Parts: sequence; C-alpha cells; structure tokens
Amino acid sequence: QVRLVESGGGLVQAGDSLRLSCAVSGLTFRTYAMGWFRQAPGKEREFVAAITWSGGRTYYADSLKGRFTISRDNAKSTVYLRMNSLKPEDTAVYYCAADPNPIRQGETPPYWGQGTQVTVSS
Repeated sequence: QVRLVESGGGLVQAGDSLRLSCAVSGLTFRTYAMGWFRQAPGKEREFVAAITWSGGRTYYADSLKGRFTISRDNAKSTVYLRMNSLKPEDTAVYYCAADPNPIRQGETPPYWGQGTQVTVSS
C-alpha cells in the first residue's frame, strides 16, 4: 500500500518560514519523482515544485522561485518543502505527490498524500 504522509504545516505570521515533510512508503522512493502542490480555498489545485528521482533537478512555479525550495532524502524516503518569507496568499492545503515519470506543471501524479494545512496570517 502506497502512503504519503505530509507534516509540518501550521499557523504562522507573514515573513515566517516553514518546512514541510512528506514521508513515503509502499513504493521504491528513489525511483519516483516527487512534487508539491497546493490548493487554496475556492481555488484550483496548483503546482508548487517538483524534484527528479535523484534530486539532480528541481522545478518551481514561476511565482514561487526564490522563496520555496524542494529537496529529498532518498535514505529516509522523505521529500521536503522549505518555504521562506511566507505571505498570506500562501495559505493553502499543501499536498505531496509521487510519480514514476517526471512531474511537470499541468500533469497529475498517480499517488497523493492527504495534505497539510498552512495558514499565514498578516
């Protein structure tokens, strides 16, 4: 059974930082690309960032480049999302996802976590 479990969300103030984690089990983690997506209230889910299986390449939504950093630890089967200088508009449920193929914006990976809430107050 494939499981993706996000953690690290919470309520923070504008300008703060958070690091989200996603622990993965039930698949060969080191062979999967990983991604982060988010969905704000009343909005469609959007791509945030992705990382290749080796961690050698990363991709970001243009609007988030420079503030968010995706990374992975294949020994721990965990992917991370470091978020700096958080803004109220970053408030959303953040989901991690796994895909045996490269993750590109606009595509839907087959495996998803349950999400973790991030709320940024002004």
